[in-house]
Amino acid sequence: MSFLRIAIGVLVLLLVAIPALVWVLMAPVVGSLPPPTDVSVDPVRLRAHVEFLSGGEAPRSYDHPERLDAVATYIEAEFQKAGLRPTRQSFDVNGRTYSNVIARYGNESAARLVIGAHYDAYGHQPGADDNASGVAGLLELAHLLQGRKPLRGFAVELVAYTLEEPPFFSSERMGSAVHAHSIAESGADIIGMLSLEMIGYFSDAPGSQRYPAPLLTLLYPSRGDFIAIVGRLGQNAWVRGIKRGMIAGGGVPVWSMNAPAWFPGIDFSDHASYWDEGYPAAMITDTAFLRNPNYHGGTDTPATLDYERMAEVVKQVYWAAIHLPVPP
Repeated sequence: MSFLRIAIGVLVLLLVAIPALVWVLMAPVVGSLPPPTDVSVDPVRLRAHVEFLSGGEAPRSYDHPERLDAVATYIEAEFQKAGLRPTRQSFDVNGRTYSNVIARYGNESAARLVIGAHYDAYGHQPGADDNASGVAGLLELAHLLQGRKPLRGFAVELVAYTLEEPPFFSSERMGSAVHAHSIAESGADIIGMLSLEMIGYFSDAPGSQRYPAPLLTLLYPSRGDFIAIVGRLGQNAWVRGIKRGMIAGGGVPVWSMNAPAWFPGIDFSDHASYWDEGYPAAMITDTAFLRNPNYHGGTDTPATLDYERMAEVVKQVYWAAIHLPVPP
């Protein structure tokens, strides 16, 4: 074997094995929290949200702004039902107006935890898991916060984003990029951000979970029966705090990763917009196309989601959010 081949083999090992080990080792959970009592999320309501968002004659795509506007109105109404006062953050792209929908629980002048999910869909697809599931979770979080009124040292800002999908993905015209940049410009105190990106598809079948690097199959479950927390290196404590709360909060197994920003899939949602502004951020996900065969297809319908486990995930996110360390 030539020296060049050995060098290439070592490089491949470094690029694949080290991120795999980082995924496992960099987010240990220290300590424990009490389990939630009298906290529940209604799977029937989650399904109703997903069915509305995934239905309609027009798709939730950027080229149908009238449908996106109707969805924004629905989100506003649901925030209002939860007792919150939503506002729109509107901006123009290519001569059309698009809007993020924002609602805040807690003291307006306090530091903020941002929890967000994008409500647009890719192409002319139903987009039930991607990402009606995340938006449905966001709406039910509003009901939990306002209904239970947990005492926190910070406010929770719930944001439904538009224009996450191509052709605007990873551009300054993404709704989350607009929101994150506005926060940075205002100098607001943000403790971090959670992105709900596809939280409704689960499978107990062996081999139903895939990974972006082969060695990860030796370290992670082969069944797609868990929820993942995805963060970047340097923000390990942030992921640990989220994971600690989610493990205590419900029955869906929780796995986490902290990996370099270049690692495949690490930045595939709205959380990356907050990284760009220097804020801690993480993605809560069922791992999208690494598990869900319906990803970006016409079969991503409400009937394919597991609303019982999805309800557990929403409860887990709520429990993590209200137990994050209070900033000084």
